This record gives sequence, structure tokens and C-alpha cells, in this order.
Amino acid sequence: MLIRYFAAARAAAGVEEEHHTLAEGTSLEALLEAALAVERPQPPEGTPALARIVARSSFLRNEVAVRDHSIPLGANDVIDVLPPFAGG
Repeated sequence: MLIRYFAAARAAAGVEEEHHTLAEGTSLEALLEAALAVERPQPPEGTPALARIVARSSFLRNEVAVRDHSIPLGANDVIDVLPPFAGG
């Protein structure tokens, strides 16, 4: 499963994307827990921790919005982490 991070999530994660090898049918919630368990360097000054950002983020699964974190994922799914955006 591929996770792509955007904006503040990218800064906090320290990477643009990362792969996680989890069992077919793993939930989005379990994938996010696995991502948060990765040891990461401190985010840049002024950037919240990844866990805080993920708690407030929206998610896309294969470019479709997902609100149910219990949905089962496929091995080739792409999850986008979209933190709240400001501006207009």
C-alpha cells in the first residue's frame, strides 16, 4: 500500500510517499497506525507532529474520498493524506 503525504503532512512525515506491506484487507485505520509507528526525524520548526496532522486530515483512496477508516484496503491501493488547507 502506498501512502502519499501532502503539504504539512509531507513536512511532518519527512517523505513524499512511502510503501507499507500489510495484509490484503487491512483497514485504513491499521495502515495509518503503521505509518505513525515509523520512527521519523523531528518535523521542521512550526510543523506539528504527524500524528496530530493525521488526526485532522482527509483521506483519498485511489483518488476517491474516504471517511470510513474501517474500510478494507487492497495491496495496490494508494492513500493520500490531505491535511486541512487554509486560504482560498
